[in-house]
Amino acid sequence: MLFLMVLVFPSFVFFGVQGYNRFMQGDRAVARIGGQSITPEEFDAAQRQRLDRMREMFGQNFDPKMFDTPQMRASVLESLLAEKAIAQETTKANLSVSPQRVIEVIRAIPAFQQDGKFNYERYKTLVAAQGQNEQGFEQTVRNSLVQQALVRAIADSSFVPRSIADNVQRLAEQEREIRELRFKVDDFVAQVKPTDAVINDYYNVHRAEFETPESVRAEYVVLTLDAVAGQIAVPESDLRAYYEQNKSRYGRDEQRRASHILFTVGDDGTAKDKDGARKIAQEVLAKVRANPADFAKFAKQYSKDPGSAAKGGDLGLFGRNMMVKPFEEAAYSLKEGEISNLVESDFGFHIIRVTEIKPAQIKPFEEVKPEIETEYRRQQAQKKFAEAAETFTNTVYEQADSLKPVAEKLKLQIQVADSVTRQGIAARPGTAPVFVPRLTEALFAPDAVKNSRNTEAIETAPNTLAAARVAEYRPAALKPLDQVRDQIRTRVEREEATRLAKEAGTKKLSALGATASDAGFGKPITVSRSRPEALSEDALKAVMRAPTEKLPAYVGAELDGGSYAVFQILSAKMPAKPDTARQEQLARTLQQTLGNGDDTAYVDALKTKYKAEVLRTDLAVADRSEKTDKSEKGDKAAAPANK
Repeated sequence: MLFLMVLVFPSFVFFGVQGYNRFMQGDRAVARIGGQSITPEEFDAAQRQRLDRMREMFGQNFDPKMFDTPQMRASVLESLLAEKAIAQETTKANLSVSPQRVIEVIRAIPAFQQDGKFNYERYKTLVAAQGQNEQGFEQTVRNSLVQQALVRAIADSSFVPRSIADNVQRLAEQEREIRELRFKVDDFVAQVKPTDAVINDYYNVHRAEFETPESVRAEYVVLTLDAVAGQIAVPESDLRAYYEQNKSRYGRDEQRRASHILFTVGDDGTAKDKDGARKIAQEVLAKVRANPADFAKFAKQYSKDPGSAAKGGDLGLFGRNMMVKPFEEAAYSLKEGEISNLVESDFGFHIIRVTEIKPAQIKPFEEVKPEIETEYRRQQAQKKFAEAAETFTNTVYEQADSLKPVAEKLKLQIQVADSVTRQGIAARPGTAPVFVPRLTEALFAPDAVKNSRNTEAIETAPNTLAAARVAEYRPAALKPLDQVRDQIRTRVEREEATRLAKEAGTKKLSALGATASDAGFGKPITVSRSRPEALSEDALKAVMRAPTEKLPAYVGAELDGGSYAVFQILSAKMPAKPDTARQEQLARTLQQTLGNGDDTAYVDALKTKYKAEVLRTDLAVADRSEKTDKSEKGDKAAAPANK
């Protein structure tokens, strides 16, 4: 469900910035696939969505710089190309999902539920908040399900031979009893006495590490949709007119609650053929009409709808367009408590009973006035934003020696950010970053630094433009040696102590290879690949890879922090009692890993099939040409197709 929500809740935004300078640039596609272009706006929106997901995932530990790298930007573009390739393939293959399946998925999304049940009002409100109507949202879900089904079919066709799973299981579960002899860095620090000459040499060799980066104190202005909206007058007469035109949005459509008994056709259905299913349905309908109070009992006994049969056929509350057309028409034609005749749909035959009717309701104007005012301002701002954006763009360019003219003209505030480097500056918690890479790059351009001229207007977020200028420039500067002398001394001591620890450890390891000894080793512990205990990854690899034909065996490994350890391996064996649950989990993991690999290969093949082309070199994946060559020389989606 979480994966689905990521797919079907993108930021539905409008890119209103269409100034003269952009119009003159023509086609600015960053990539193309199958005749479709990916625009810079699409790419920027996708990158922001990924950053938003990472921000939610990492919380206070989120650092946007970690994800603002050439590799991450290329990854975002590859994901967009993959989505478009899959969409084109599903269209070409005429794949579809049933309306009932779409409804089932929507009703199961936690965001639309209240007290564990689907809530139509909540559904309608959240969909509207994303700028969509119900039909549009359902189509988005339908597209996502179709695309998932296409890729999942490839993953589900993968299989792992039992022999491979068994071998991997033995590797994962093999246990080794070991003892450790550790050579700690701290034990060797006292032996290191750095001279002034050594410290001077280190300082000269590593000068770049002791420089303060160049930085600027920057002035900047930001034009947002909210800023434009805040300057719009809102006459109450306009709000009342808007309310009258959009009354349906401020109320609840009629909702109905119904139960049904479903009769299906097929091997696992009510009957083998339609006539047989209809006959049984007619017989049950007669029983239901004779004993309407036993409807729930009959549903549990006869209904083939796995989602509602156990609940006596109850489908909960639903509104218009939530059920297939024949079902909806029948349900909305009944009075509360009435039972329908047989209703035929794509799913089979239904007997429907309406158990509750909630009439439509409209909220009074005064209750929804604040909501209408916000929406009205936003709509008016959308219309005026393009004009304001063009004014902003032209003013910062034409009066490039100051931001004051554009601030006065558009009633914006000139803000100041200190210590901005080429890597930007962290945004305040809860706010979107202003100094995105494009703006930072423009701020450090030679003309901007030398003459303190305004940068061009740069879109930093949807419906958000920013421009900046250098108020003060501070070049990179080398810290004096005296200021960093103690820091260098500590570094030299640790580095030399690390070398001495490793030297002592490898010397001991060599001696043990000639003459085995237990001296100095700690207590025995048992480790395995699945239960590493306190061993680091590198130490565990060294222990588990060491030959065990002759025991005891000895192996060495560098540890985190620079220490060195020698491990004595006493035994290598399988556990006395196999962990069957772990075996099954490992088999599923292997299956999933193989399936994911096949997914990736299939999507790469689709990109080749639809001629994916990256037009901006800074967003290209390094090995794209290599992948393309391999595909053209033999793969070309053959493996997925054969599956």
